[in-house]
Amino acid sequence: MTSVSAELLRRRIAFAGYRNVSLTNAQELELRDAGPEPFFSESASTLAARTGLSLEFFDDSARERAMEAASREADFIRANGVRALFWSDEDYPQRLAECTDAPAMLYALGHGDMNPRYSVGIVGTRHATACGTDFASQLVKDLHAALPDGLLIVSGLAYGIDIAAHEAALREGVATGAVLAHGLNTIYPAEHRTQAMRIVREGGFLLTEYTTGARTHRRNFLARNRIVAGMTDVLVVVESDMRGGAMATARLATAYGREVFAMPGRVTDPYSRGCNDLLVRGTARLIRDAGDLLEAMGWKSASRRDKSLPGQLEMDFEADDEKLELLKALRDHPQTPAHELCGVLDMAYGSLSAMLFELEMDDLVKGAPGGFFALTPAALSLLDSATR
Repeated sequence: MTSVSAELLRRRIAFAGYRNVSLTNAQELELRDAGPEPFFSESASTLAARTGLSLEFFDDSARERAMEAASREADFIRANGVRALFWSDEDYPQRLAECTDAPAMLYALGHGDMNPRYSVGIVGTRHATACGTDFASQLVKDLHAALPDGLLIVSGLAYGIDIAAHEAALREGVATGAVLAHGLNTIYPAEHRTQAMRIVREGGFLLTEYTTGARTHRRNFLARNRIVAGMTDVLVVVESDMRGGAMATARLATAYGREVFAMPGRVTDPYSRGCNDLLVRGTARLIRDAGDLLEAMGWKSASRRDKSLPGQLEMDFEADDEKLELLKALRDHPQTPAHELCGVLDMAYGSLSAMLFELEMDDLVKGAPGGFFALTPAALSLLDSATR
């Protein structure tokens, strides 16, 4: 986490909360030399002339009140180990930073990585059926099996599908982030306090744009949906009626250019109507299991024995002749050390070494004593099919 002085932290909090300054507005103000430090040290007339904004915007009493509130929030942050993430900090979620309406400041409990290799949002109705919660749980389990490193599950800690996704992540040892619609001084719903604390303890995070002094409004829950959508590569909607937070999140994800998937359901089921509508309109792709998501996103499974992806291995290698040639060389020149294979393939050692590593991760070769590499049964099967 980026370390800043107590005074700069206070000014950043006040700046981000001043008339709801967004990330885009914050960037523009900083370009006009009216960032957190000058914003609270320069005169209103100087700032108005510098930015082209009205004098009223920089009202002295309003800026003073913002700094007083920021002082109280800074005390809470220090006392509770909260991470304050300004838009320019390295720890700020970079996927979210691409969205024009992202908050200028975020507050987090927990030290989970907000910039993982893979980020999947899972949302849905609060009135989830057993089918929906089972699907969300199995999806998390299968994604973890395919992507054991660098996977983050993002949701909103709400009843139903949200909490099912968080709980599945906790069971599987997957990092999960819960985006809240209120300050970090409370948890809503209170029934999920235990899960929230586990998320923090077990490598995840609780995240919000709201300070402890901010009042909780209904619109906060809609506003937090943009953070869920913006932080992810892909959003999966598991059960939703035509209206609700999950549908709003899907619309936001689409606007941000994220991939959206929806679990289909019976046309007679109320909490499948929203998902089915997303599919009919082409707003979302149909998802039957983790394999559909992995294939669409081009995310390669860590285990090439993943039965949910039939034919995927062959498709990958049809497009990668170099790896196929390396497998052939290992077959035709057994017990040949890697440095000698460089001559066989006319390849630099660095490139060959990197490719062998990838093949080993794909469960196609195994390292052997003496610097040799042996083909696995999966590789032999692949070569056999490639020569037919």
